[in-house]
Amino acid sequence: MQDTETAPAQRHDAGLTWRNRFAALGDAFSTRLAPVPLRAPYWVARSASMAHALGLPEDWWRAPEALEAFTGNRPLAGSEPLASVYSGHQFGHWAGQLGDGRAILLGEVQAADGQTLELQLKGSGLTPYSRMGDGRAVLRSSIREFLASEAMHALGIPTTRALCVTGSDQPVRREEIETAAVVTRVAPSFIRFGHFEHFSARNQLNELRRLADFVIEHFYPDCRDAAQPYAALLAAVTRRTAALVAQWQAVGFMHGVMNTDNMSILGLTIDYGPYQFMDGFDPNHICNHSDSGGRYAYQRQPAVAHWNLFALGQALLPLIGEPDAAMAALEPFKTLYPAEYDRRMAAKLGFARASEHTARWVREALVLMARERTDYPIFWRRLARHAAGAPAETVRELFLDQAAIDALLLSFKELPALAGRALEPDLMLKNNPTIVLRNHLAEQAIAQAKLKNFGMIEELLRVLENPFDDHPAHAPYTDWAGFPPDWAAHIQISCSS
Repeated sequence: MQDTETAPAQRHDAGLTWRNRFAALGDAFSTRLAPVPLRAPYWVARSASMAHALGLPEDWWRAPEALEAFTGNRPLAGSEPLASVYSGHQFGHWAGQLGDGRAILLGEVQAADGQTLELQLKGSGLTPYSRMGDGRAVLRSSIREFLASEAMHALGIPTTRALCVTGSDQPVRREEIETAAVVTRVAPSFIRFGHFEHFSARNQLNELRRLADFVIEHFYPDCRDAAQPYAALLAAVTRRTAALVAQWQAVGFMHGVMNTDNMSILGLTIDYGPYQFMDGFDPNHICNHSDSGGRYAYQRQPAVAHWNLFALGQALLPLIGEPDAAMAALEPFKTLYPAEYDRRMAAKLGFARASEHTARWVREALVLMARERTDYPIFWRRLARHAAGAPAETVRELFLDQAAIDALLLSFKELPALAGRALEPDLMLKNNPTIVLRNHLAEQAIAQAKLKNFGMIEELLRVLENPFDDHPAHAPYTDWAGFPPDWAAHIQISCSS
């Protein structure tokens, strides 16, 4: 068998039909180049759900050509690989030109439901935008992104998704020598706030307008007929971003690196690096070891999202024209985010609508939880089970201050009368997951994968795809849905993750 680095570039279609609308924007937006091959690739993980959504056959991955193609070793017929350029603010400072430093956009395919989705190989080698990087992703970070993408989708949170991960024993240097991997990411678009910042900062107004028109045409068509289409675009992105961050906060998710180049123009969760789902509740928790100033701490995420939207507004200002119109498009965030957050938290309490009473109860609960570092997902799930008939003791035993939790549970019982509507236990169970992708679970799956045992990834994915269900027949489930081990508090995830 020929070495993949010297074999002829035979093309494989993987059963996909491609479109390349982003490539058609022109050379100012990207550089066309092929992925850099990896030696002796092997399968690490695959999402049957994502494959089904793409209309791939159940055994799509069994062909050797598929493994080579989704590692970047063999061209996919009809694709036009490219790396896009963008700029951005990182940790609040202008970083200048950035871009796809380790990702190659293959193009778009039509999903089974008719939606157009882009496929991107992350970890596929050097690009002109790699700066000091090597263009590679490591097995550790690729598994984390794969699992998080599919877990967030199952939670109903807008996100990029992942089709598969392939690995190679080819060494990659990070803090230590690791092995390479490629994750195939999927999204309607990977366009970021930073794409707009790039052209605006360079005063490339024709390109800025072309990009904005492209996004409006394909993703925000309702903005076309607005009196100020570009202000309408900014307002629409503001609404989506406010709703997204409210969902993050409600489920206890921390992104870790909310730079403007990591913000999706479609309001998706994008670029999973040092993310974390909350264990013991701490509003000041910083999940990114590289974030020494705590800019992206849990409770700061809404304010940072608003700041990032302001940066997007500045980038769009040459098209909008009037600063007042741009500010008016951003202003609704101040009411949209808290309203959506209150609605999400009310649903966690079993109410379809928020009220001053549900909002007050949530505030009081979070103060108590922060004081005792109560496990965030376990508290909400136990409260949901209590509403469905489980003993109150299952909630009480989470707290040291028994008087405080007794008072909170009493006021919980009084909420239906105060809110003027019945509590819906089923709604609570559908909004309080029994399992989330905690850091220690990802770490355990990664440790096994480094030994070429990929079974835990598959089993964990199966459970995470149904996060609101109990899985009593699944042997490790009780541990996975339980409290994190003591060593989990010492896991450090950095930007290199």
